[in-house]
Amino acid sequence: MEPEMLPKDKAEDKFGEAEPDQGIGQIDHVKHYGNRSVTFFGSLATAASLAELVSMFPTAGGQYHFISKMAPLRIGKGLSWAVGWITTFGWIAVAASAPFLSGTMIQGLLVLNYDDYVFQRWHGTLIFWVILVISAIVNIQGSRVLPLVENLSLGFHVVAFIIVLVVICVVSPTKHVPEFVFVDTINNSGWGSNSIAWCVGMLSSCYVVVGYDGAIHLCEEMKSPRTDIPIAMIGTILINGTMGLGFLVAILFCMGDLNSALNTTTGFPIIGIFYNITRNSRSATALCSTVVIMAGLASIPLLTSASRMVWVLARDKAFPASSWLSRIDESRQVPTIAVTFTSFLLGLLGLINIGSTSAFNAIVSLAVFGLEISYLIPICLLLYQRVMSPESISPGPWSMGRYGIGVNVLSIGFLVFTCIFLLFPPYQPVTAANMNYASLVFGAVCIFSGVYWLCKGRWVYEGPVLPQFED
Repeated sequence: MEPEMLPKDKAEDKFGEAEPDQGIGQIDHVKHYGNRSVTFFGSLATAASLAELVSMFPTAGGQYHFISKMAPLRIGKGLSWAVGWITTFGWIAVAASAPFLSGTMIQGLLVLNYDDYVFQRWHGTLIFWVILVISAIVNIQGSRVLPLVENLSLGFHVVAFIIVLVVICVVSPTKHVPEFVFVDTINNSGWGSNSIAWCVGMLSSCYVVVGYDGAIHLCEEMKSPRTDIPIAMIGTILINGTMGLGFLVAILFCMGDLNSALNTTTGFPIIGIFYNITRNSRSATALCSTVVIMAGLASIPLLTSASRMVWVLARDKAFPASSWLSRIDESRQVPTIAVTFTSFLLGLLGLINIGSTSAFNAIVSLAVFGLEISYLIPICLLLYQRVMSPESISPGPWSMGRYGIGVNVLSIGFLVFTCIFLLFPPYQPVTAANMNYASLVFGAVCIFSGVYWLCKGRWVYEGPVLPQFED
């Protein structure tokens, strides 16, 4: 029996030229392990630094609350305001990325399975909105089941990883040689320099581990945040970093023809890779469905963390309509208005997909850049205090002790390096369709925040509302 027609062949009459890649894995333009290793150790150092801060100051505001405790008085209020806005919109972008991935991958699977389906980018936006609505309903109506959803997500994540890893290793008809996996360099980005393309490819490596501060923004709802949150943050990097490296090695050995995967008209090379491995559209769909389900489940807790940032920023009077957004639904003990408003903002981000073929890249860039900037500033202040006035630091139960300076320096170096390249366009030559619009959105947020600060914020914002810390 002959294998099914390749995805590209099935759809080329409907598409003309293939849509530029949208998925996580294809943001990498140079196939190299270096950026994975750099990301793993840099993120581990950053998580350890933030874990030390939250062990000292367990507050839902996280980064901008840390700044209010450590920054000099003359700049503390304005700096915490700026970082609060950056953190909030970084989290909004992170919360948009998961349903966007799930929704657009569903669209890619429609291309793979139905010959008569005509691809339109607005279809992906509609699916994205549906997932957002479901996530908002669960956050508002089913807040008591959120721990169950998170445990289910973790269990499915681990089980699906094992199943997919075993399947691709067993059924793959061909295996690449070790030189292809560990030595060869492939640059399909259009950047003339492999070094620049390697740096731009750091985005996907950073994205899959960023967001480890999510537990911080729920710490006021936890019993032992000073010890539990550091364990959760470090554990996240160790587990996901190890699993991600194993999955990457397996994919590279088993992926089959690289060009057919990159040229797939589904928009997701990972779909083409799974098809190369299984030679069957239904089997490839089953493997891809694990990614769709994981991203869909992740959309719920990501919306939780993002809405808590909006709520706490409003509680501190650093957001427009603060008295309205900071309300708590007494019957459910949930900031219902903040959840609804955050979902609305996420929906607006989905409109980028209609006009840009690199919309997912823009959202991911905005998410990673915003969060990394919010990590960088408080860690710089922590290092400054460590060097200039170590007696002013009162460590919590989780402390790095004498290793703190080295870990902070490693974290700062990593964050500065990656932030430089996160806003670069993913492809050359740059066009209006494939431009990285993250810089435009980030700049607009900063301008709005600055104008609001000058017009009203500096008069009403007194700094974060901090709980009374125990000695």
